[in-house]
Amino acid sequence: MSIEWLEMPYLVALAIVLPLVFALLLRRSYRSRAHRLERFGALDVVRRLLPASALSGTGWRAVRLGLVSAFAGVALAGPRWGQERSVVQSSGVDVVLAVDASLSMLAQDEKPSRLERVKQEIRRLRAMSPGDRVGLLAFAGRSYVLTPITVDGGALDLFLDNLDPTIVGQGGSSIASAITQGTSLLSLTKSGADRALVVFSDGEGFEPQDELVTAAKKAADNNVSLVTVGFGTPQGTTIPIKDPNGAPTVKRDENGQVVVTRYHPELLQSAATAANGTFIPAEATDKATRIKSALSRLRTVARSTQAGELLAPRYQWFLLPALLLLWLDTVLTGRRGRRRRAAASAETAVAAALLVAVSVTACTPPREAMDGAAAYTAKDYRRAAQLLGEVVRKGDQSPGAIYNYATALIAIDSTVAAAELLERVAGHTDAETQYRVRFNGGLAHLINGRASQGDSASEQFKAALAAYKRVLLQRPDDFDAKWNYELALERQKKGGGGGGGGQSNAAPAPSRQEPKPQPTLAQRQAEQLLGSAQREERDVQSKKLKQNRPEPPPGGKDW
Repeated sequence: MSIEWLEMPYLVALAIVLPLVFALLLRRSYRSRAHRLERFGALDVVRRLLPASALSGTGWRAVRLGLVSAFAGVALAGPRWGQERSVVQSSGVDVVLAVDASLSMLAQDEKPSRLERVKQEIRRLRAMSPGDRVGLLAFAGRSYVLTPITVDGGALDLFLDNLDPTIVGQGGSSIASAITQGTSLLSLTKSGADRALVVFSDGEGFEPQDELVTAAKKAADNNVSLVTVGFGTPQGTTIPIKDPNGAPTVKRDENGQVVVTRYHPELLQSAATAANGTFIPAEATDKATRIKSALSRLRTVARSTQAGELLAPRYQWFLLPALLLLWLDTVLTGRRGRRRRAAASAETAVAAALLVAVSVTACTPPREAMDGAAAYTAKDYRRAAQLLGEVVRKGDQSPGAIYNYATALIAIDSTVAAAELLERVAGHTDAETQYRVRFNGGLAHLINGRASQGDSASEQFKAALAAYKRVLLQRPDDFDAKWNYELALERQKKGGGGGGGGQSNAAPAPSRQEPKPQPTLAQRQAEQLLGSAQREERDVQSKKLKQNRPEPPPGGKDW
């Protein structure tokens, strides 16, 4: 058993420092007590008047408290090993968020701007409805699908962060096109949940109202609940933009007049009314909560989302022995005992040592297993195989013991025997051990094939390929399994092995049970790499979007 990851590795130092601190404190306490008792008279005389434990030596107590602090230090560091699947159970509806990305949404009559306020409300809405499947549209003169309906929050955040007027290819505002495209996108879903379209806009649309009403009625006919949300103020304000030289300025129309954009609730309200939906005005507070309330009437479906495999916390394995030792120390130091002679004191010390040894041994694996693991770590593979084999021969037929013995046999080229052992436990193990048994079983067949010739080699390679196929079905992203599979496939195509045993170049499976586990990437490191890649992707998307320039509308206003 090995610790693959520590949440706070710097706290491991406590496992070294605290035992020394306790030993020094106990030594100082003993000397101080003895010095105080000497004031009453000769210490030999005073000792006879005290309980047996009053001036007992500090050695065993220092050992007990040292082990308590060492175990506690490791537990505080947060040891983790073993994979556990994290499945999130949730329920929700299918929602498409249509965001007005026209130039008028850059107006700052809502701080920091109308568009940024929309993004804030969307983030709050998603936080309140983690089980919803969400799609994202951006619209101005036209409507564009940014993400399909998905539970991938990372993709949604990526496009939401980079959403601005440069993402659309045509200026202006056409709410009807957004409703039409949102309805089409929702009609493709087959999840069984109710569907909703939420439109975020300042309502400043330059399209016939009849066209908007027709699109809203079509959404209602397709069982799509429509929610329109307004942003901006009736007084309005100018639209900040940048001139070709990058200097800040304000938007002007084709006549050179400064454009003042205003909030127009009429179109948004008429669309909601036509679809029997919900209209949330711009002056309403807490828009995300109001949207959530409007969606709460819809029928949801239960979903199970796989959140990935994490290393399981194992601090309790160290905290429990620390508590037991602390309890033992409390019992031993609290009893009054009886006055006794020096010889009896020596015998009692031996008995106490045996009691502690028995309690510790009961919680540990056989000595041969521990020595075998140490020998494997020291690369003394023959001794490791001998010791681990002794564990199996003494009656430990558990999959873990047989797997460790077989792994040691592979290391000394006894691959035939190793393959037979691994086949014995292949169908009687948990998922984690089954993966490792299949991996090393395939490795044994691969090594046998390379050491064989003709039909015998071909059969071994076939067995290796079959084993690694099962491994890849269980863990499709296992790089080592892919490598060994390709190696076996290449050798099979060449028609046989090629002399000599020796160690295979194929990488052995990582294992907590085998004495020498292959190092794996810690979960936190993986998250950091994923976050870095996501930031790089966000930067790339941002640069691409900034290079776009909105095309002027076929006619009319472009904001």
